[in-house]
Amino acid sequence: MARLDARHPAGAPGPWFVDDRCIDCDAARHVAPGLIERNPGDGVSIFVRQPETPEEIDMAWRAVDVCPTKSVGHESERRPPAPVFPHDLGDGVHRLGHNSTSSFGAHSYLVVRDGANLMIDAPRWTRQLIEPTERLGGIDAVLLSHRDDVADAERYASHFGARVWIHADDRDAAPYATDLIDGDEPAELLPGVVAFPVPGHTKGSVLFHVDGHLLFSGDSLAWDRQRDQLMAFRRACWFSWEAQTESLGRFADSGLRFDRLLCGHGWSRDADDDWFERELRALVERMPSQ
Repeated sequence: MARLDARHPAGAPGPWFVDDRCIDCDAARHVAPGLIERNPGDGVSIFVRQPETPEEIDMAWRAVDVCPTKSVGHESERRPPAPVFPHDLGDGVHRLGHNSTSSFGAHSYLVVRDGANLMIDAPRWTRQLIEPTERLGGIDAVLLSHRDDVADAERYASHFGARVWIHADDRDAAPYATDLIDGDEPAELLPGVVAFPVPGHTKGSVLFHVDGHLLFSGDSLAWDRQRDQLMAFRRACWFSWEAQTESLGRFADSGLRFDRLLCGHGWSRDADDDWFERELRALVERMPSQ
């Protein structure tokens, strides 16, 4: 629960606020853009204006439930009138919210599809997600993009009886995994689900290409909304920037096209697949000098 006595003083006056425990993970800003932004003074999140419309109030409640430190809140109301997660993003993709501090606030997703529902990375364990996820058909497979964002994947996999995939090089982060991705070559894990290893951010980082047009990038690729271009996290590259440059270059040459980029950290983006191909190649060209 957000602490009213620790309300950040730079926030807009009104009942909605962010307290001073914010860790600058960006998650609340992703679900409430235009309402919650980074404070230029110290880099943490604040409400720059109060929500007014029903849609904006829903956005504010999503910010409450997405924040890993429970730093977003309302002066008097504690819970939304109805659950705001899973949040339907279209194409069967749902943001799960309830981001975990162990993942530094990374997003996770549920993909509802014919044959096998997927959880991409994992939120913190909460009963608030169980019933709505069951109504959507449950979880058949948990796909972990890398070691940092496993959160409570084991509990979700156990509850739903799901298989769990992780790359062999990050397997110690999920010793309960039932299946391993190995090497640097792409592999079809399930019909329409391709794992493309991209060592760099971590040695076992993986992109998941789903149903011919969805790309779940973990922490390996994101959209820079200020420059309107793709980006990788040079200052958060724990294994090898050179390896990440090379592996993203291989992905650019793979012929796996996508029109939706869904990230763990950083901004997601929908765009024409030609735009993504062009911007990905431009990113790879820039990376050696970054």
